[in-house]
Amino acid sequence: MANYILGYQPLLDVFLLHLGLAFSQWLVLRAGVFSLATVGLAAIGAYTGGILAVTYGWPAPLAILAAATSGGLTALLLSIPLARLRSVYQAIATVAFIQIVLALNVYADRVTGGAQGFNGIPKEVGTFTLLIAVGITVYVMITIMRSRLGRAFDAIRQNEAVAASLGVSIMRHQALAFVISGALAGTYGALEAFHSYALAPSQFGFPFLIAILSYVVFGGRNTIIGPIVGTALLVLLPEFVRPLADARMLVYGLLLILTINFLPRGIADTLIERARARRLGSKSGQTVAVAATRS
Repeated sequence: MANYILGYQPLLDVFLLHLGLAFSQWLVLRAGVFSLATVGLAAIGAYTGGILAVTYGWPAPLAILAAATSGGLTALLLSIPLARLRSVYQAIATVAFIQIVLALNVYADRVTGGAQGFNGIPKEVGTFTLLIAVGITVYVMITIMRSRLGRAFDAIRQNEAVAASLGVSIMRHQALAFVISGALAGTYGALEAFHSYALAPSQFGFPFLIAILSYVVFGGRNTIIGPIVGTALLVLLPEFVRPLADARMLVYGLLLILTINFLPRGIADTLIERARARRLGSKSGQTVAVAATRS
């Protein structure tokens, strides 16, 4: 039994790492920013942590903290031009940002190792560390969404004009969401570096972008449960359907199309809303029955 569980430990590690990045993507979408920069920010965090540890001998905790800072600062700088853009133009600009990061990782070979990758990173992160990181992340996300900040994010996502009329600063709140998302992406990028020994520019490319976006869209964008369900299902899917493991990106694309057309709120969010509607319907039915009995 123990050997069976240990056999799935690498899959659990992948789930935890990808879940952290899914929450980074989820947060900016929750704040009404159509950003796809999470993968690029994760690459910056991963290379920052790896280079500081290998080249300069920094301990892993300080390198991870520096990676989170670099991700947050980069996101802050990126939020300035993005504030002038809306919807699909934000997505195009952030995809361009990812390509710039990939190009720098390839051509700055004296620092990053170039196309051959950056190797020799000490393995300082295991499953227990990732569980703690994800637990803290979930707690922080829940705290944000229950606070005034989270309510401001929801108001901006639903209607920017109404949010502005209520005194919500659109630019400031979206920049703040971007910074938190960037710090989160940088942290999990560094955790990935200290978990996998080596980094390659290609691992932070377009397929990874599609995967992270799929986790959020497939699970749901309006609840904390959404990214968890989406990440779990899509990470486990190749294990249950092994012949499709090599066609993972094709499967992700098809699931995105089907979800957007038939479950636009995502699987988890749709099920939660239906359960709430059923519960409210049953309560209203009981109220009517009690009123009829009294009359």
